[in-house]
Amino acid sequence: MKKINLRDYYPFYQSDFFIEVADEIVELFKQISRREHADFERRRVHKAYYSLDAWDGIEKDIVLLVLSPEEIYERKMSNQELYAAISSLPEKQAKRIYAHFFLDMSKAEIARTEGVSKSAVTHSIEQGLKSIEKFLKINS
Repeated sequence: MKKINLRDYYPFYQSDFFIEVADEIVELFKQISRREHADFERRRVHKAYYSLDAWDGIEKDIVLLVLSPEEIYERKMSNQELYAAISSLPEKQAKRIYAHFFLDMSKAEIARTEGVSKSAVTHSIEQGLKSIEKFLKINS
């Protein structure tokens, strides 16, 4: 057990207040202090004293990309073509492509849920992508 001064750790303490805590707690406080100091040094060395967010809307404009009406229309049309191409596939291929690309499931996860081998899922997805490519070439 070691004595620590809570005023060193909590800025709202106005006067010294000593308590006894376990050695693990003291070590934890030391680790936190070291990490904060390392972060401070990293910012100092790389001169990263300020944020790019100056509340002038720059970050908002970068994060929220404003599209022109033409770009919105093109994206809508390409999405419609893509969904049409996917719906033209056999049901299993469409489900597997949807699960892999839209639900971010791995091929192994898809194989496990369907009770088939991973190679069957991989082959099905590859064939489906080739079919989608042909569909989009024909319709464009």
